[in-house]
Parts: sequence; C-alpha cells; structure tokens
Amino acid sequence: MADVWPKHMPRSLDYPRVGVDALLAGASRAYPERVALREGDETLTFAELYDRALRVAAGLRVRGVRPGDTVALHLPNSAWFLVAYYGILCSGATAAALNPAQPPAALRQQLADCDVKAVFTHPRNGAVLADGAVPEGVRFAVLVPGSAAAPAPEGVGLPEGIFPDDVVPFADLLTAGRLEGYRVDPESVAHFQFTGGTTGRPKAVRVLHRNVVANAVQTACWRSPALPCLDEEDGLRLRFRPEAAHRHAIPPGEGVALSVAPLFHSLGLVGQNVNTLLGTTVTIAGRFAPDAFLESIADQGVTQLAGSPSMYHALLSSPVIDTADLTSVRMLATGAAPIDTAALARLRAAFPNAAVVDAYGLSECTAAVTYTPLDAELPVPAGAVGLPLFDTEVEIRSEDGATVLPQGATGEVWVRGPQVTDGYQGHPELTAEQFVDGRLRTGDLGHVDDQGFLFLVGRAKDMLIYKGYNVYPQPLEELLCSHPAVAQAAVVGRPDPIAGQVPVAFVVLRPSYVAEAARGGALQDEVLAHVARQVAPYQKVRDLCVVDALPLTPTGKILKTELRDRLGLAPC
Repeated sequence: MADVWPKHMPRSLDYPRVGVDALLAGASRAYPERVALREGDETLTFAELYDRALRVAAGLRVRGVRPGDTVALHLPNSAWFLVAYYGILCSGATAAALNPAQPPAALRQQLADCDVKAVFTHPRNGAVLADGAVPEGVRFAVLVPGSAAAPAPEGVGLPEGIFPDDVVPFADLLTAGRLEGYRVDPESVAHFQFTGGTTGRPKAVRVLHRNVVANAVQTACWRSPALPCLDEEDGLRLRFRPEAAHRHAIPPGEGVALSVAPLFHSLGLVGQNVNTLLGTTVTIAGRFAPDAFLESIADQGVTQLAGSPSMYHALLSSPVIDTADLTSVRMLATGAAPIDTAALARLRAAFPNAAVVDAYGLSECTAAVTYTPLDAELPVPAGAVGLPLFDTEVEIRSEDGATVLPQGATGEVWVRGPQVTDGYQGHPELTAEQFVDGRLRTGDLGHVDDQGFLFLVGRAKDMLIYKGYNVYPQPLEELLCSHPAVAQAAVVGRPDPIAGQVPVAFVVLRPSYVAEAARGGALQDEVLAHVARQVAPYQKVRDLCVVDALPLTPTGKILKTELRDRLGLAPC
C-alpha cells in the first residue's frame, strides 16, 4: 500500500500558544515590504496592514471597547474588512462576521445573539440598519469608505439616530495611535462564525484564537511544506522545508491569490489567515464576474485559487476558460460544499500546472478538516475529499454515536483536533449534543478507506429511505454529473405512500444541451438510464427536474430544503 502522507512532513505539529495577533505580527516582520492586500490601485504591505490593525485596536479602546466585547463586521469584501478584522482581534475584542446581504430581522437577531457593542459598516448598508436592524446595546458604528471592490455612491452615509453614541468615520478611528504591548489570550474567542443555516436559523460558532492559529498552521504547512516557529518577539512564522517541496509547492512569501470568497464565511476569513501566515499577496476581486476573473489571473500572476463549487462551475461555463492563460496557477482548492469528480477533472484540464485539490471542513472545525495531497506523485482515489490534516482524527460512528465503525463502513463523521471549536454561542444544550468529549459530531455521512482518505455520501439529514434501504444523495449526484449533459446536480427525497421516499434529481444542464432538453423528455430519460445502469435498483433516481440554477446559500451550499419544498408545490 502506497504511503500517501506528504513526503518529509511529520504527522504532528507544534502549535505555539499565541493569538491571531501574533500571526499578523510575524508576517509583518517576515515580509514587511511585500504587498499583503491589493484592491484596485490601492495596496497595503504586511507592515502597513499590521500598523493599521494596531491603530484600529487603539481607536476601539479609546471608544470603550474592551477585551471580550464583540464588534461586528457588517461589510462587503474589501481591504478595509481585513484591516477592521485584525484591528478588532488585536484589541482583544471578538469579531462577528455577518452577511451584509441579509434582511433586517435576521441581522438584528445575529447582532443580539453576539451581544455586539459596535459595528463596522458600509454606506450602502444604511437602509438595512435603519430598518430596525440595530438592537439595544450596539453603541456606535464605524463607517468604512467605498473602495474599488466595494464602491459606494458619493456622499452617501448612515441615517442619523440609528446608534445612541455616534458614527465614526474609519479614518478618525486611526488617529488614536497604536495599541502597543498587548498580547491576546489564545483561549479567548477570536470570532463568531455563523453556520450556513441550510436547515434552520444560523448559529454563532465560538472560534477561539488557538483554533484559528492551529487551523491556519495546519493548512499552511500542508499547502506549503513548512513548520511553524516563533520569531524573537513571539510573532508566528513558517520555516520552509525544501526537502519536502514538490512541483506544486509555493514557498512562504511567494504566493499570489485572487480572493472572491465571502469574508463573512470561514472559507474566506480563515483562508485569509492562512494567506497572511504564508505571506501571500491577496487581490480583493470584488463582485465575481467569471470572464474578468479568468482574464485577471495572468495579469496578476496568480499562483493559487480557493473557492466554492459554485464559483468553479461558473468558471467552467465561461467561454474565456478556453483562451485565458491559466498557467501561473499552481494550486486550486475547492471547499465549502462537495464538488463532483467530473468538474474536478475539467478543472485539471483547464489549469494544467495546478494541483486541483478537494477539501472538507465546517464552521464548527474553524474551517478545514481534510485536504487532498498537493504532490502529484501521491495517488488520490476518485471521490475522496482528502486526508485528515496534521493532528486531526476522523472517526466513522454509528447513528447513536456509541460505536466506532470498521474501515469502509458508512456512518456519521466525527472529528477531533486542535481546530475543533468551543461550541455555539448561547446554545449550551446544542453544544453538549454536538461537541462530545473533545470531538465534533458533524452530521455528515461518509466512510474512510484503508489509506485514511475520507469519502462523503451526504448529510445525515439529507439521507432518504426507499423501501427500507438507505439512499445517499452524493454518489447519485456524482453519477449524474458524469453524464456529459449535466453541469450540476442535487438529489432529494420526495415522500411516497408506498416506498417512503423516492430519489428525485434537480440538474443544471451544460449550455449546449439546453435546447435538446426543451424539445422533449428523451435527454431526461437518457440521464436517468445512465444512472440506473450503475446503481442497485433501490438507488435509481425516479424523476429528473431540469432547472436554470440550483438554489444556493451566499456561501455556495445547495439549499436542499428549498428543493424539497418545490417538490411539494408541483411535479417536475
């Protein structure tokens, strides 16, 4: 059996007991003149990013924000989002990253759930805040200016009377000097990360500083073979290991990333901490436009990409993908939701010099749990979402969680590691149910092979039962996407008085097949037969709905609850 662990890398790492402030401080000294953030024509070096963060921290302290208080980020993606995020953390406060597109009632609930004292916001968010979204306890707002990635109409601000204290222009926050000499407690909460809310109201996950540091170290050392260390002032940095390098390895201080993942989501926010630790230059791309995104890769010399399956499906549907120069990209990672192997194969063809890797993670584990190896010489079985990262244990357990199942058996995925978070804010009963003896029961179903690779078959809540048989959606979605006509697919269960539930597929077709599908049901029958030939009779997809797009959360996860609701309203 081949050893699939990254060559010349240990199975366990040392995690310095420092906060996220040490991560930024280390980068500012390791790469002081290197550009950390680029947005339009504006840039911030790592030294400048750290300086701005310490100034934000001092400005918050002057205005009464203390360690342990919560400050919300109600912002679109921009460089100022990250300056504010790091400033909040350097002050000892907790950041609450909120989706700026959500309606007033949902925003108000999240601000209240996190007991927010102040909020960073943007001029174009004023109408939402004015519509009853601000609960008691939020004392003041910091107004961030418009920028290249997040423009704002000239002269637009926040309506008066929303906040009991005042609205502070972002520039004024920077005038209090720098907060010097303060070190964050690694056991304190770095940020509240809201879950996707695909099956209910989003919950705020308590992500500790040590969780963020550990997961950033795990991911960075996996992607760029290195080991963590502290500099002479206890700043966190990486030592590259040339003996562990491979053709896809990007040494610290050399990477260039193009960022479109929402920064209110763990893929974007924790991913930025990975980039900071690696000394990666990040361009904030703003509103995602597939054609322009592809064309900018060569212009920026982009070496790495990370995004959700919905982003990659959009890139694969762009006509520009056949002509753009994508040869600079050496790593392409997909996360936030499962992606089918057919799409992975097409990405590998489009990005010829890149390691195209799948990863698995969730907010309750800070971000990443597994990663596929980047070394092309290490074989990765089709459908695997990777190996557990350093110091991460994945177990497959029975439905009641009491029994660890044998290798190859399908059950619920449980995770233990330094990235497992502190539970849910304000939900002790739910925390006790999901976080058990240092392990997280994820609610995902899967199995592990003899080499340690994890394979997912769906969410426990999405599994359907046909005449007493368990039917898992994800393998069926894989088979649907292996048909040349299908770009994306989702399988849900439709109630049936005899069978219990029958599998029904919603599919998005590739553009060249849309007209053929409109002429009749022959294509649909062909796709259903394609799946039926490869599964047991009880696993057959019984009906197929062609849709223009699948409903997605803002972070790219498929809303299967909405698909099930559609089945209740009308047949396909």
